[in-house]
Amino acid sequence: MNVRSQWPPIEGLGRHPALETLAGRQQDGEAIDAFLAGQDFPLAEPGMVTFAFRGEADHVHLVRWIHGGVDRLPFERLGETDLWLLRLPVEDSGRFEYKLGVGRDGNEALIVDPLNPARAGDPFGENSVAGTLGYERPEWSLPRGAPSGWIDAIGVESRAFGETRGVGVYLPAGHDPARAYPLVVVHDGDDFVTYADLPVVLDNLIDEGAIPPVIVALVQTRDRLGEYSGSRAHAQFLVHELLPALAGRWRISDEPADRVLLGASLGAVASLATAFRHTGVFGGLVLKSGSFILDEAKLDRRPHPVFHRIARLMAVLRRAPDLPGTRAFVSTGELEGLADENRALALFLRERGVDVLFKSAWDGHHWHNWRDQLRDGLTWVLRPDDTKTG
Repeated sequence: MNVRSQWPPIEGLGRHPALETLAGRQQDGEAIDAFLAGQDFPLAEPGMVTFAFRGEADHVHLVRWIHGGVDRLPFERLGETDLWLLRLPVEDSGRFEYKLGVGRDGNEALIVDPLNPARAGDPFGENSVAGTLGYERPEWSLPRGAPSGWIDAIGVESRAFGETRGVGVYLPAGHDPARAYPLVVVHDGDDFVTYADLPVVLDNLIDEGAIPPVIVALVQTRDRLGEYSGSRAHAQFLVHELLPALAGRWRISDEPADRVLLGASLGAVASLATAFRHTGVFGGLVLKSGSFILDEAKLDRRPHPVFHRIARLMAVLRRAPDLPGTRAFVSTGELEGLADENRALALFLRERGVDVLFKSAWDGHHWHNWRDQLRDGLTWVLRPDDTKTG
């Protein structure tokens, strides 16, 4: 196989210099060694990325969990060599996570990319990360020596769930017990800490003055599908049990504008349901990649019972009172199957009197996507006068 004939320039675009060099050489072990040496994989160029895998295999696939399903793209072997290549059209300044499906002797192993050291974790394990041309991890998500807050642990007695629930509470550096602080309640809080670097982000944003010092409650559940898909008990726990427990130990602002609910995926559903069921308690919403179903006709593509529960919840919320005085940040990833639903959610909220900022990234349903949009979300709901775009 000749690389030059396999991959002509697309729509006037050139090719990565390493591919040009490989195409101009005899394709043997020495050429492949030279091609792989000193390169950052995948190779990024305007509008394209190129993946490589070296090893004997029956097939190699790029496996991505995007658009609500599993996306598989086959690599092609370079001639008679053990080098496999895949050149993929992409959007610049984006990212996605993936694994390689390597087939041998009738079996397939899903592995992280051996040539790509970039990784991202989630509760199911670790994935490789492909950053397209121009993508950079936000500097404010990296440790940079800002004064550090700390996380306390408290137990909250819950009649709603018949148990004592452990809740982590982030307190900002220099916390003053005499001062009333804004509050952010984060669904899947432990996961935001582990996979989205939440404490580092908070430390940095507070230190630079992008957001005021805040107290952050980190709530977690063992039953996300049941509790976060619109459970009344969950909303009762947050409003009638968690808030009093927090206020009994620390000073929390009484102003709804200073109280924020934040969640991703099903956590966004739980946040929205709580805001509608207890109007006037929380004045800020940060809703990331929410698992919403506003168009029931789409349920035929989402047979899981949780989406049917959410569709019924949204039908109820359409009849609920409006949410004037509320600010909401709604975000999505263009590579997840929920992008259109989150656009529809932003419109729905605007129609209900909510001041909405909507943002989209060329990314998937991933924790690092939610991390990368934390700054926009928190500054919008905590400092609306400074960030309002009209």
